[in-house]
Amino acid sequence: MERVNFFYNKSLYEKAEETFLKHKALIEKLLPEADVQHVGSTAIPNSITKGDLDIQVRVDTNIFSNAVKELAKLYELNEGSVKTETFRAFKDDSTVPPVGVQLTVINSEFDFFWKFREILLMNDNFRKEYDNLKRNFEGKEMEDYREAKNKFFEKVMASPEYKNI
Repeated sequence: MERVNFFYNKSLYEKAEETFLKHKALIEKLLPEADVQHVGSTAIPNSITKGDLDIQVRVDTNIFSNAVKELAKLYELNEGSVKTETFRAFKDDSTVPPVGVQLTVINSEFDFFWKFREILLMNDNFRKEYDNLKRNFEGKEMEDYREAKNKFFEKVMASPEYKNI
């Protein structure tokens, strides 16, 4: 069973941004038409994090299958994640920090990572609530945390702020 741990470290956020820019350049070289975004907690100042870097790669439907092939040249397919015609997850655990890449079709059901980032950047109450949720799951099972996180995200998705993005 996998346990989850969170922390805040300013130097991690700086390293995450540096790593993001490096990976963004690599991805854009393979997929120049992609919208590559830094998402997840390392994209939110003052948030606590598991210590990984999340990147969302947004593409049009007509290039999704090619994008899967191209990203597979850079990253390992994340077999533990959902796999659909509009979403694939990749990872690279060898980097510092470890990288997760979410490939989504623009305007599909999984094209929400960037929206969560925007909501957490604009609404400090949501950011604090999310950090408190993380604190409540410190050292506990990852699956339990993910379940609680999904409920929190459902709440955010029902908010007027989210609906206006």
